[in-house]
Amino acid sequence: MRPPGVLQLASLLACALLVSCASRSTQQSAEKEKTSALESAVIKSEFIYETAPFPSCHASTIAETPGGFIAAWFGGTGEKNPDVGIWISRHDGQRWSPPVEAANGIQGEGRRFPCWNPVLFYPKGGPLQLYYKVGPSPARWWGMLITSSDEGKTWSAPVRLPDGILGPIKNKPIQFADGSILSGSSTEHEGWQVHVERSRDLGRTWTKSQPLNDGREFGVIQPTFLRHPNHHLQMLCRSRQGVIAECWSTDDGETWSPMTGTTLPNPNSGIDAVSLSDGQHLLVYNPVKRGRTPLVLGRSTDGKQWSTVLILETEPGEYSYPAIIQARNGMVHITYTWKRQRIRHWVVNPARLHPVE
Repeated sequence: MRPPGVLQLASLLACALLVSCASRSTQQSAEKEKTSALESAVIKSEFIYETAPFPSCHASTIAETPGGFIAAWFGGTGEKNPDVGIWISRHDGQRWSPPVEAANGIQGEGRRFPCWNPVLFYPKGGPLQLYYKVGPSPARWWGMLITSSDEGKTWSAPVRLPDGILGPIKNKPIQFADGSILSGSSTEHEGWQVHVERSRDLGRTWTKSQPLNDGREFGVIQPTFLRHPNHHLQMLCRSRQGVIAECWSTDDGETWSPMTGTTLPNPNSGIDAVSLSDGQHLLVYNPVKRGRTPLVLGRSTDGKQWSTVLILETEPGEYSYPAIIQARNGMVHITYTWKRQRIRHWVVNPARLHPVE
């Protein structure tokens, strides 16, 4: 066989170059399509405020009211400091209002304790509820409740919850068709243990379950609920064991299975989840065993197998304590702590989310 001539070599090189360019173009096109799909899923990503009267914030919560959205968090000079209060901001459809303090830990005798972990909840028919904790530490805090009949513009006088009742400890309650409310709660004074609290009169009176874990095999707190067909509920919890823990109920939370570990990592940091109107489930969490970055959004059809569909944060820093809800228009709203400096808010179209490779 005769060796290829110069013209043949040039032709072969040209063909190889064309194949390489075509492959690169295809790859770039696929990357653009993935980026475009992500951008179409993300409706908005913003900070609720740029400046505030406090340097540090944490533990946000968000709720939808008939007139818009409201977010709350605790803010002050730093977690556990007596000046830490509960701050809120309302969204009127255009922008977030400047933060205002809705509650503090000042007692009747003038002594002041820090506030912790607000939870906003708008039950059917209202009024808007804001649960929070007051006390020197999570092992010695107590539950408080204020309500608003004008969507967060003004608030009632604070009411202390009955002894032993802490209210929803970090994440939103769920409400059943009969109007009863189920809250996931937990204690930290005798090991980390979770329980549920139920109210049939919009928070005026409560019943409380026994602890759902022994605090030794699994030390868990801050439960969140997923709703499944036929009165089945799934509870997901932050744990000290390096994984998200779970238990299940087949009777709307009256009884629960033993606590077990999932395959999802957890760096001993808060999580939150929501069941969507189409039956799918979303979970916001830190998918690592240590640290509080990255922060991602996972999706599941059964609460067991999860895929990451959105990466919220990857840079160094703390991105933690998420809250997630689905609005009446189907969009998903997420808030979380951004470096203990600000609260970040995302609006996502769940129909446009796809697994991240």
